[in-house]
Amino acid sequence: MCRAHRAHSRHRVSDFESGFGEAGPPMDWREYFMRGRHGPFGGRGHGEDEESGGFGVRRPLRFLAYKLDLDEKQVGELAKILDELKTERAQAAVDDRRSLADFAEALAGETFDTARATGAGDRRVASATKLRDAVAKALSQIHAMLNPDQRGKIAYLIRTGVLGL
Repeated sequence: MCRAHRAHSRHRVSDFESGFGEAGPPMDWREYFMRGRHGPFGGRGHGEDEESGGFGVRRPLRFLAYKLDLDEKQVGELAKILDELKTERAQAAVDDRRSLADFAEALAGETFDTARATGAGDRRVASATKLRDAVAKALSQIHAMLNPDQRGKIAYLIRTGVLGL
């Protein structure tokens, strides 16, 4: 991280804590939360993965907290739900890489290894099923914690493609 970025980050935190600075009057926690490091809804920071699609945790949480007008309790619950889903997605990615390696090994030998290829395909199907179940569980938990107006807003975000699953 460059020196100017560190100084800027310290400056922004001290602005929030003291409530003064270039931004003018004190910010409430939601405004500060939404601004993040790089303006509204965050932004791609140093070392963040380009392929972190779907529900991540930091930016989607900030975005949803703003769009759905979540209270502090809801933000905490949503953070837990998204974290669990992120873990399942990461495991599915690991399983997919293992499956690809097994497919490659099945092709690499003198003869085609049908058992290895079948096992890789089975792993892929089991992983997809587990991920499907995790997404359904997460959506159920999100549904339970939101009020009807918030449910309508998140459904709209999903329907229009603003929020990906």
